[in-house]
Amino acid sequence: MRTAIVTGAARGIGAAIATRLARDGLRVVVADLSEEAAGATAEALPGEGHIGLSVDVRDETSVDRLFDAAEAAVGPVGVLVCNAGVLLLREGGQRPAIVDTTLDEWEQSHAVNTRGTFLSVRAMLRRRSARPVAEGRIVTLSSVAAQLGGYRSSSAYISSKAAVLGFTKAAAREAAPLGITVNCLAPGLIDAPMLRLSLPADRDAEMSSSIPIGRIGTAEDVAEACSYLVSPAAAYLTGVTIDVNGGYRMQ
Repeated sequence: MRTAIVTGAARGIGAAIATRLARDGLRVVVADLSEEAAGATAEALPGEGHIGLSVDVRDETSVDRLFDAAEAAVGPVGVLVCNAGVLLLREGGQRPAIVDTTLDEWEQSHAVNTRGTFLSVRAMLRRRSARPVAEGRIVTLSSVAAQLGGYRSSSAYISSKAAVLGFTKAAAREAAPLGITVNCLAPGLIDAPMLRLSLPADRDAEMSSSIPIGRIGTAEDVAEACSYLVSPAAAYLTGVTIDVNGGYRMQ
């Protein structure tokens, strides 16, 4: 049975991805800041053998402990989904202008979104260099905000998620000799806790009018794309970004 770690998986998109991978037959390690929340999500997943573990993706010791604990409990990790992320907004869901952005807001955003992805991928590659697995997969999470400059996202969030796009390509080149693919998902407007920081549900119809598919996306839409990238069917894709946005941005 393949084992997957999904970070930031206690709720929202991460929980949907964990659920989808569990349905695909993977053993899932639900990783989140709160071990209690991670455990509750893991317990609710279909199938058996799933566990919940705590991790602070900003901290390299915490990330290493996550991998050590996961592999001690359920074996080598063959799939990593770097979903943990943060969007810091002001009261009322307003994004701060660059001139009003504090250094702490900037650093916190990059610590979770960019450093967290780097530390997680590094931990995975170090372990798979020492102990290879078949059909290794890494999936990172960026955002349509990084591609468009964002409308409701802060400059710190946009910058941190743009860095993930470039890092994914660098990781894909280095991971290929290990038999590991590295690809990225760039969600658009997705009905998940992060979106609701700035978009109340009563504006969904208004925003849907700007999306060719005609609706706000769901966490399950992102999970389905992740399921494909993790599957054997995606063996010849690496360094790719898949836009899950209903046509909101086309390239």
